[in-house]
Amino acid sequence: MASSDQLKALIRSHSEGDDTRFYAVAIQVAAQAARSGHSKLAQELRQVVDEARSRVGQGLPAARLTPVPVAQPRGELAGLLTVEYPKARLTDMALDDAVRTRIERVLVEHRQQDRLRQHGFAPIRKLLFVGPPGTGKTLTAAVLAGELNLPLFTIQLHGLITKYMGETAGKLRLIFDAIQQTRAVYLFDEFDALGGQRTAGNDVGEIRRVLNSFLVFVEQDDSASLIVAATNHPGLLDRALFRRFDSVVEYGVPTACIVERVMRTRLAALDTSRLDWPVVVAAAEGFSHADIARACETAAKSSILAHSEAVETAALLEALGERRASHG
Repeated sequence: MASSDQLKALIRSHSEGDDTRFYAVAIQVAAQAARSGHSKLAQELRQVVDEARSRVGQGLPAARLTPVPVAQPRGELAGLLTVEYPKARLTDMALDDAVRTRIERVLVEHRQQDRLRQHGFAPIRKLLFVGPPGTGKTLTAAVLAGELNLPLFTIQLHGLITKYMGETAGKLRLIFDAIQQTRAVYLFDEFDALGGQRTAGNDVGEIRRVLNSFLVFVEQDDSASLIVAATNHPGLLDRALFRRFDSVVEYGVPTACIVERVMRTRLAALDTSRLDWPVVVAAAEGFSHADIARACETAAKSSILAHSEAVETAALLEALGERRASHG
């Protein structure tokens, strides 16, 4: 029968009007019923899904359930920001307890910000995420947006940083004006490109001026938006930046427990009873969340293409080996 993760996914996708995901999970439940010997139930589930899809195709009710984006970058901001409306949830992530606790605290403070403001306090709004690539920093920004039902604006640094004196600082002011006007999660990814140390020997005057402008803007900002900066290289950041953020969250490579949780989540749609968990978890030692997820997807697709519902240990080990080799 349906696993707890599948039941939660069904309820969440239904509440969000995400028909595509709802039907995909329903088909997974049907496949699991078939594997458990409930062939009649599996057939009935598939029939119900096919009939529902047919009705949607004729009447197009799903279009009325899909949220319509109301915040889109326009004018000069169009080249500086991209926007998405994430559906990611904290339960979708496999994080160590320390990081999860920090993120849960941010969510609680924003959900109860009226109570905090009544007593003269503001919720945590300015976050700096540091850690190796692929450990979940960018995804966490999406989770914050998804959990709080806010748009996620990602700052395009290639459009922000120019060689002309004063132009970059002017663009940065536009971004902070948007932060003030439109409540959302604003992500400065690869933040070290903007927040590098002002004393670095290879620095140029324009970048120093931009960093000084950022320090002023972020300190003066009193909006309702969340500002998230993420970097793989915290050692490159100017030390003055750390004081401007309400919270610095450190991400690390996943522990064995987290590795197994990521694998089980990514392979939830398939039969994993044949996997030698201690072996595959040990083989993923030192991998990032992203590398583990990609290896699991590769192994899952190999099983599907081989007309099998079961993921084999050898297939997952091969996929993990390919990921390790790709990193040299």
